[in-house]
Amino acid sequence: MDYLSALNPSSLLRSVSNMSSDFGRKVWTSAPPPQRPFRVCDHKRSTRKGLTAATRQELLDKALEALLLSGVLTLVLEEDGTAVESEDFFQLLEDDTCLMVLELGQSWSPSRSGMQLYGLGREKPRHSKDIARITFDVYKQNPRDLFGSLNIKATFYGLYSMSCDIQGLGPKKILRELLRWASALLQGLGHVLLGLSSTLRHAVEGAEQWQRQGRLHPY
Repeated sequence: MDYLSALNPSSLLRSVSNMSSDFGRKVWTSAPPPQRPFRVCDHKRSTRKGLTAATRQELLDKALEALLLSGVLTLVLEEDGTAVESEDFFQLLEDDTCLMVLELGQSWSPSRSGMQLYGLGREKPRHSKDIARITFDVYKQNPRDLFGSLNIKATFYGLYSMSCDIQGLGPKKILRELLRWASALLQGLGHVLLGLSSTLRHAVEGAEQWQRQGRLHPY
């Protein structure tokens, strides 16, 4: 009877469900967190390193060797000095977050009297809002082009955008454009000379006619 009860469909279904839940729990707990990129620096911002870590402690261990630090370390956000003390808060940070590693007795301070400069290779503040963004893109459509093409794109408040594309020209195109402009210039100069010669001819003919009339009617 015990053997027959073990073959009961409900018992078999319960056993399969328990086995699948146990297997899923083991797989879930055994999967390590993924490696994520971060940027770390010392309290003077003189040394910067790019590191990857899955946990807060792993990042501190790697920063200890990369920045040549020692002792008890504290992890804070570089932009405002917020302390990263828990693993839960660390997992909520975005990739490529800039972090500062402090040794015992060191404290966070703003960059350059409270003003942070964001140039090449630096990030803007996370909670900032774009007013205008201008991008310049220099490229060549043909390797033989003498000058590259320039594309300028401006975006205002993230809503309105405008772009201007200045096409570069190759040597043959530049020579062709120069000849076209020279031809147009010479053609215009020719029209001016024709008009000037016509005016001078009328003036000379008028002077000769006036002299001829003066001879026919002497005073």
